[in-house]
Amino acid sequence: MPSKFDIVVYGATGFTGQLVAEYLALHYKGDTGLKWAMAGRSTEKLAAVRDAIGAPKDLPLIVADAGDPASLKAMVEQTKSVITTVGPYQLYGNALIAACVETGTDYLDLCGEPIWMRQMIDKYEAAAKASGARIVFSCGFDSVPFELGTFFVQEEAKRAFGMPASRVKGRVRNMRGTLSGGTAASAKATFDAVAKDLSLIAILNNPFALTPGFEGPKQPRGNKPLFEDDLQSWAAPFMMALINTRNVHRSNMLMGFPYGREFVYDEMVLTGPGEKGEANAKLVMAANTEKTGPNAPKPGEGPSKEERENGLYDLLYVAIAPDGRQVRAAVKGDRDPGYGSTSKMISECAICLLRDAPDVPAGFWTPGAAMGHKLIRRLEEHAGITFRAEK
Repeated sequence: MPSKFDIVVYGATGFTGQLVAEYLALHYKGDTGLKWAMAGRSTEKLAAVRDAIGAPKDLPLIVADAGDPASLKAMVEQTKSVITTVGPYQLYGNALIAACVETGTDYLDLCGEPIWMRQMIDKYEAAAKASGARIVFSCGFDSVPFELGTFFVQEEAKRAFGMPASRVKGRVRNMRGTLSGGTAASAKATFDAVAKDLSLIAILNNPFALTPGFEGPKQPRGNKPLFEDDLQSWAAPFMMALINTRNVHRSNMLMGFPYGREFVYDEMVLTGPGEKGEANAKLVMAANTEKTGPNAPKPGEGPSKEERENGLYDLLYVAIAPDGRQVRAAVKGDRDPGYGSTSKMISECAICLLRDAPDVPAGFWTPGAAMGHKLIRRLEEHAGITFRAEK
């Protein structure tokens, strides 16, 4: 039976889910070829969101609940793909993954939870390939700019060196925006899970947690401030490196190791030169702890429209040849990373998978490995993200 919808936004009454729905409603307003719907636990709340974002009055609404697997199956049976913003995924994602795998429905999320992702890959990869489901994790700031930034700088390395670099640095040069409540809740859920089952620490600490069957070389830990001579700047730990580095290594594996099997990749935050740079690096390290503590934003909370639109990020990628030569590239976003840019990214990932990459095989994917150049082009054209080589 043909699908009624191309995309269902599940969790549309949540803070991020509403931003995703609003993006589709505004950006694809005149696109009669795109059939989409909103889903959540309450028809009344969904209708209120529909009115608030200026979506058509006849936009379909679907009642579905993470605690009711039958409702999730009924939802995914109607659509080619589902975008889910309902996290932490380790608490609320299992039944939806199972439903998508069973029905062969494409799935896209904002997950930054490597332990759960590995568990889902191990449990459902074979079944997803059999049913035709394409499961795409981490379609937001975790980890699209980082995955694609690495992909982009490696393309530059091939032009400059004649081959990809076995060493790439990802560095945050500037970022203005709020950590999402969902990210904070996911981090807390992960730490709670590890506290209950200490065997999970090995997965959490393994840079190759998402590359089953492959263990690469030792990676930089990035867990304390350091001075980088080649960048003439202090660098501090970056809290999202825990998920981004895992996704970059998984992309390398899924693409057939174009970066090589000895590929080394890390991420840190640049804080500037001298004593001030060193002091700032220590402040960033201390702030990382606060972001997942009791004062962290709660799921459903988020910045104002003005704050989202005034946010930005500037990421530097450095590919280093064995002889020390470097090529550099930048990825820049025009909104705050956790909400304004993330809502655009996951929407465009879904459209790209649907329209530009219909031949991507079934299985568990990263956005970069599945869509590569096609996704870069779409993000540049629609989502306010730029990819540029730098001198």
